[in-house]
Amino acid sequence: MQFRRLAGVVFSLMLGASFGAFAETPAKAEPLAKRTAESIVNTVCAACHAPDGNSVITVNPKLAGQHPEYLQKQLTEFKSGKRANAVMSGMAAGLSDDEIKDLATYFSAKKLTLGQAASNGKGSLGEKVYRAGNAASAVPACAACHGPSGAGLPKQFPRLSGQHADYTLAQLKALRSGERANAPMMITIAAKMTDAEMAAVADYIQGLR
Repeated sequence: MQFRRLAGVVFSLMLGASFGAFAETPAKAEPLAKRTAESIVNTVCAACHAPDGNSVITVNPKLAGQHPEYLQKQLTEFKSGKRANAVMSGMAAGLSDDEIKDLATYFSAKKLTLGQAASNGKGSLGEKVYRAGNAASAVPACAACHGPSGAGLPKQFPRLSGQHADYTLAQLKALRSGERANAPMMITIAAKMTDAEMAAVADYIQGLR
């Protein structure tokens, strides 16, 4: 009897110790929910680019309908500093590679709202530069890479059609000055363009469709 009682006590102590050890084991923390592209857009991007990527602030680019590969490249280069921009570098710094990819896919799927040229329509300087370039100064036709309608070429050249003229003009000037240094081909081209050509082709692009 004494042996049985002793064995029971020992078993109870062992069982209690086992449950105690299990209870003291810290539970694994639940993984944080992955931020969706839409949630990032609403909290980070929308103020400058609008929720659907059709910015109404003309110095900020429209992102809707842009090729996802181009958007992903630009965000990655803002994050790394290869494309210098104090505002965008700060915005991109907190994005993971997956979030950048998701944002690029999100905006590319949105419908682009097209615009109108202010004065550079058919027969204008803007049309001439876009479609034929300027042989005298070795400026190539924009259409050669970005297409007659400005649709661009996925993985290589961005869509231009409907882009704000103010934004396009600012980028051409930044490329010419070296302020924007992540597009070697465009740096070479912009260096040969006059202010009048830049303004005209930017206006023409705004009305492209």
